[in-house]
Amino acid sequence: MAKVVVIGLDSMTPELAFGQWAGELPNLSNLRKRGLSGPLKSCDPPITVPAWASMMSSKNPGRLGFYGFRNRADYSYENLTISTSLAVKEDRVWDILSRQGKDCILIGVPQTYPPRPIRGYMVTCFLTPSTQSQYTYPQDFRNEVEAVVGEYLLDVKDFRSENKERILRDIYDMTERRFKLARHLLRSKPWDFFMMVEMGVDRIHHGFWKYMDPLHRKYEKGNPYENAIRDYYRYVDREIGEMLSLLDSDTAVFVVSDHGAKRMEGGICINEWFRRHGYLSVSEEPCGVLPISRAKIDWKNTRAWGEGGYYSRVFLNVKGREPQGLIAPADYEKVRDELISRLEALPDEEGRPIGTRVYRPEQLYPETRGIAPDLIAYFGNLAWRSVGSLGLGTIHTFENDTGPDDANHAQSGIFVMADPTMKNGGVERKDLQLMDVAPTILNSMGLRVPSDMEGKIITWNN
Repeated sequence: MAKVVVIGLDSMTPELAFGQWAGELPNLSNLRKRGLSGPLKSCDPPITVPAWASMMSSKNPGRLGFYGFRNRADYSYENLTISTSLAVKEDRVWDILSRQGKDCILIGVPQTYPPRPIRGYMVTCFLTPSTQSQYTYPQDFRNEVEAVVGEYLLDVKDFRSENKERILRDIYDMTERRFKLARHLLRSKPWDFFMMVEMGVDRIHHGFWKYMDPLHRKYEKGNPYENAIRDYYRYVDREIGEMLSLLDSDTAVFVVSDHGAKRMEGGICINEWFRRHGYLSVSEEPCGVLPISRAKIDWKNTRAWGEGGYYSRVFLNVKGREPQGLIAPADYEKVRDELISRLEALPDEEGRPIGTRVYRPEQLYPETRGIAPDLIAYFGNLAWRSVGSLGLGTIHTFENDTGPDDANHAQSGIFVMADPTMKNGGVERKDLQLMDVAPTILNSMGLRVPSDMEGKIITWNN
């Protein structure tokens, strides 16, 4: 039975890690030569929450019952909840392993706050409010964490800002401390399963993509941050090498990301579009730019609204479902069809098609638990973000309402597996999916895969 180490790199993208910069990442490249690798198709939506939970439970977001960081708690207009660990009702890999008597260590895995008991040790994720909250399991384990790294950095504060020097410094500081803690725990604690997730890759994509991508509309040749992302990828690769040097030859190594990244062309102001086309009404003109939660919406005359983010969750105001519902249930499908057609036809600022994709949840998920959006929209097939604020006075924007942001999420992350049982390395695959990871980990550890897991075991020849 192999021990397993999972190194999670939130948002690492195959176009960079396996393509453009592959020759500069020797440790990742050596793992690929020893094992199996390929792009890892994310879930829908390809967002940190729900993607890591979907990966480690092998359950789709519809079954998990959450569709992003914020989800409707009920059919009121204002009650959104953050999907913490309390939202995860399905077993993840470490829950199964803990019951089997296997020792587990987790560092920074999304949706582990607030911490739940496991057989082993846990440091929670970026959703933790601060280190004043309980961010470890067991509770007194925080003393050891702080003795090793000083103040533990859960995330980069205000990573959507123009203070690029501070953001870059904080990303490196956070990453250095996370990997330092990982090495300490690999050496000092018993473990059968070890998993860490580093958020710095995602943060540097959002903060610095325009500086390195000549096709980005805000790119300036010769800018001082042109190599910021490339240098950070190389740094992360060195940190991976330090971790690998501590592992025995009987350890299976996985390097995974939950989604990829791509340049952001701009933002579609979804609620401005709804207002302009008669789907949304306000009872009072916004005073400046306001998030929809603070705008005065005339709900009795509103048929649809949307939430912002890297994709848009569109909600309909249905009679008998929402408090001031306007759409008759008999017209529900007609309105959805109409919105799909109109949103997919929405062009860029110069009238050119952008390739938006709009889905009904039932197209994406065999079942939907919780309160799913009525529609899920990928503007420009994820090249444009959704801007939920009102008061911008435009459909297209090239400034982000939540702060500067250069990148959107792409559908595919990375997957690398080097297993001691593998006889021939260098295998490349194109058919890998996020939910395949959990059953493959359990299989590597010689354990039975639960029948309700949706993914398949990744083998060298399947």
